[in-house]
Amino acid sequence: MRTGRPLLAAAVLAVATTGAAYAFGPDAAVTKPTAHKRVPAATAAPSDRAATAAPASCKPRAAYPKRQLRGVWIATVKNIDWPSRTGLSVAKQQAEYTRILDSAVKRRLNAVFVQVRPASDAVYKSALEPWSQYLTGRAGKDPGWDPLPFLVAEAHKRGLEFHAWFNPYRASYDGEVNKLPAGHPARVHPDWIVKHAGLVYYNPGLPAVRDHVTAVVKDVVQRYDVDGVHFDDYFYPYPAGSAQFADGAAYRKYGKGESLADWRRGNVNKLIAQVDKAVHETKQYVKFGISPFGIWRNKSEDPTGSATGGMSAYDAIYADARHWIRKGTVDYVAPQLYWPRGFKAADYDVLMPWWAKEVKGTGVQLYIGQALYRVGSTDTPAWTDPGELPSHLTQNRKHKQVEGDIYFNAKQLLTNPLGVLDRIVKSHYSHPALLPLMKDLGGQAPAQPAEVRLQGTELSWKSSAGARSYAVYQIPSGKVGECATADARNLVAVVPAAGGERQTFAAAGGGAYLVTSLDRLHNESAPVKAAP
Repeated sequence: MRTGRPLLAAAVLAVATTGAAYAFGPDAAVTKPTAHKRVPAATAAPSDRAATAAPASCKPRAAYPKRQLRGVWIATVKNIDWPSRTGLSVAKQQAEYTRILDSAVKRRLNAVFVQVRPASDAVYKSALEPWSQYLTGRAGKDPGWDPLPFLVAEAHKRGLEFHAWFNPYRASYDGEVNKLPAGHPARVHPDWIVKHAGLVYYNPGLPAVRDHVTAVVKDVVQRYDVDGVHFDDYFYPYPAGSAQFADGAAYRKYGKGESLADWRRGNVNKLIAQVDKAVHETKQYVKFGISPFGIWRNKSEDPTGSATGGMSAYDAIYADARHWIRKGTVDYVAPQLYWPRGFKAADYDVLMPWWAKEVKGTGVQLYIGQALYRVGSTDTPAWTDPGELPSHLTQNRKHKQVEGDIYFNAKQLLTNPLGVLDRIVKSHYSHPALLPLMKDLGGQAPAQPAEVRLQGTELSWKSSAGARSYAVYQIPSGKVGECATADARNLVAVVPAAGGERQTFAAAGGGAYLVTSLDRLHNESAPVKAAP
């Protein structure tokens, strides 16, 4: 999906079509996650409940979800989103990034997925891989600063969850390995790589490769205050004509009698399980998720697959998302459903419910990857309709397993094609939303805010230990019932914690105000009503 070059739908979908998609998919044995990770599905707490849930008699309205992931992908590869070009000054890089974040906040988003490792390179200071060429124009060149602390801090300052996005197997966009920096892993370990269709890949079949990728991810989780680790859809390469991925030697050494396809899927599954374990052993609260290609398998290939006619991620790129879901080696999946409703080969109205069924009862959360980048394109008539993308979110409300959406890509946050974001905010994001809870990742609600006061238009309260942010509710009637915080109808702000003994918020309008404390996972305290 994220190479900067859309794959024509004829390549991705096994039908002749003018549609386009970005490439971002039965079970091999994998060690089950350790006890610190998943709770059994039967006892998992519903992720739409707060630590102090409203009484069962309260009936939250689907139109006002209290908890919903609203994210955007910020791609660094080929300077798609940030930075806009190489060689910018530090000040200009920072200004471009904060402009994206401010636009995300304006649209009431609450998460960013920032690409920190486009192709075995680093948009941060790393002892394991060279500086990314997308910062300076030359791979390995020090940009003069470490961007990642800034990227994370600015997101947190605005109440945005920060997910560090990695591409696991892509080693280089340039097939000339000798052009890479001398210390690049692909040069140090030439036995790790496979040249394929003009690019260089790490061989997923090698244990040393899996260990390296895991070490890179763990290094970021250890050293930076990220909230999540994110993989996109690139595993084994997407089909490229008749070119065959040359991993025969590794298969002969490690295949152990498996078919080539099963062995390849098993290699990916092993990496996912290994990364999942490393992330949560390092910092239990850090989320790990994947954005797979939108079609796992078609019914024509597997009777339990979707009623679609496109490329099968399971068969073509050896990505078995069902396995990750059932084994609990991911906290969430965000399938890229980059096709409109009614599109025969890959109908949104078919695929979204299929994925909802897959995660039901598993404890794995489902977010939908939405094709903001396609809005306004004329290759498929549906995308010329400004109501198409908002209608996806309306359909999502029919399936409670859908807990949010992630938009590709950030550039369109700034251009707002066909005014689509205005429509989405009006119809779906009229109020802020807390993040969906992942109870098995730990955390606990901080202490309730103390000394909550409303003086004129200033709402203030005493800071709570451990609070990352605070939720502010306004009840215009002034009558605070037991269901006042059951959904987002009264939620007016999620206020990032600031330094100092007291927090403040500019109240608008009358009525009663309630304030709750939130930890970094958005476990929520009981509300406290503001006193005059």
